[in-house]
Amino acid sequence: MQNIAEHMEVIGADGVHVGTVDKVEGNRIKLTRKDSGEGSHKGHHHFIDKGLVAGVEGNKVRLSAKADVAVTMEEEK
Repeated sequence: MQNIAEHMEVIGADGVHVGTVDKVEGNRIKLTRKDSGEGSHKGHHHFIDKGLVAGVEGNKVRLSAKADVAVTMEEEK
C-alpha cells in the first residue's frame, strides 16, 4: 500500500479502468468522486480493499479481480 499514490489509475486484472486513487485510508484505496458512477452512486467516494490489490505497475494499481467484479466489491462511504 505504501507504493500507491494519489492520481494513480486503478485497473482490473483485465486491464479495464476501475477508478483513480484519491488517497489511501488505512487498508483501503479511496477513489476520486469523478469515478463514482451515476445515479445513486454519483457524488460518493468508493473504496477498494487492499486485499484486491495484486500489484503496482508504473503509475497503475492492478487488482486481482476483473474490473466488472471489482466494482461490485467497492465499499461506499
